[in-house]
Amino acid sequence: MNEVVITGENFAEEVLHSEIPVVVDFWAEWCGPCRMLAPVLAQFAERHSDIKVGKVNVDQQHALAAQFGIMSIPTLILFKGGEPVAQRIGLQNAASLEQFIAE
Repeated sequence: MNEVVITGENFAEEVLHSEIPVVVDFWAEWCGPCRMLAPVLAQFAERHSDIKVGKVNVDQQHALAAQFGIMSIPTLILFKGGEPVAQRIGLQNAASLEQFIAE
């Protein structure tokens, strides 16, 4: 599954009401670790059709970043059944992403 751009307007539909788990990446264009994580997440999304990967640009979506208390980026939050169930902060590799969704 491809990555989905998440905004305040589509957050409920894409994340809260999703029938499959969603990994939401809170990121910014100027963030070096975020840019390094991007291809890892893209490959992860290609391998996992059973998991949605959403991206929230914190510079454009201040309210969403504030709602989830995002203080450092990149931050990944795993949602299952519309609820946040796990969170990781910082650059992740492929193995740590696999572990993250298995939690």
